[in-house]
Amino acid sequence: MNFFEFKVEENEEGTRLDVYISSKLEDKSRSYIQDVIEAGNVKVNDKQKKSNYKLKIKDYVTLIMPENKELEVEKENITLDILYEDSDVIVVNKPQGMVVHPAPGNLSGTLVNALLFHCKDLSGINGVNRPGIVHRIDKDTSGILVVAKNDNAHQKLAEQLKEHTMTREYIALVEGVINSDEGTVDAPLGRHPVDRIKMSVIKNGRNAITHFEVLERFKANTLVKCILETGRTHQIRVHMTHIGHPIVGDPVYGYKKQKFKLEGQLLHAKKLGFIHPSSDKYMEFESQMPNYFTKVINVLRNELKK
Repeated sequence: MNFFEFKVEENEEGTRLDVYISSKLEDKSRSYIQDVIEAGNVKVNDKQKKSNYKLKIKDYVTLIMPENKELEVEKENITLDILYEDSDVIVVNKPQGMVVHPAPGNLSGTLVNALLFHCKDLSGINGVNRPGIVHRIDKDTSGILVVAKNDNAHQKLAEQLKEHTMTREYIALVEGVINSDEGTVDAPLGRHPVDRIKMSVIKNGRNAITHFEVLERFKANTLVKCILETGRTHQIRVHMTHIGHPIVGDPVYGYKKQKFKLEGQLLHAKKLGFIHPSSDKYMEFESQMPNYFTKVINVLRNELKK
């Protein structure tokens, strides 16, 4: 069990109890917090309250958080697009639609299920649910990931992520025409204050920086290269929406009406570079845009010719 305690400040008065706790524990969804409250694990001034209780100044909130139950993750014979593999790391090209690791309600068909079938050993630092997973990309984002086969490799790769020395370059098709050739979005990110499934730019969020460069302009869209300086959840998707250019096909942050019939956002992790954990040599990998991505680009190029 994990124990948390908070004291309500003046600027937090009137906030719903479930919203308040969600703002303190950004990795937990609001619905999860509501279940915890209903189970009696949250008290205000030592008394149980409902999720819609409006907090008052100096209210004392305590929370007992149940330990996460480890999931039983099965090995699955799923084809992997392996770009490189040795005794320390495996570099894979993840397809759109594949979740990186299992979670409640989504226990099979993930990259981890496939890795467990393919590899005898994976790093155990992130537990049995996320063995070897150093970093993630969204389900409907395609592209390159590096996975650690042992704890030493995992620690060294994680350190590179922390120090922002790992090269991570994405290709995205966005709505609208970006006039400037390049730019930087420096805007802190956190959980959306109301919709806890979404991320948003918020004042007291975590530092997040995305650099972008225009590769090609079309009548109503722009193809951009995005380079991550930090790696927050949904960072590129939220940042591009923040500057008025959401990613085409994004079901969460994009336009409600889409021109193309897509399964998800046109965002591809094209390039990944890192220092190998054993050899200390820099390694860099690239993957081509998926066919569904290039088909849209070709349609837009043909429109320019008309």
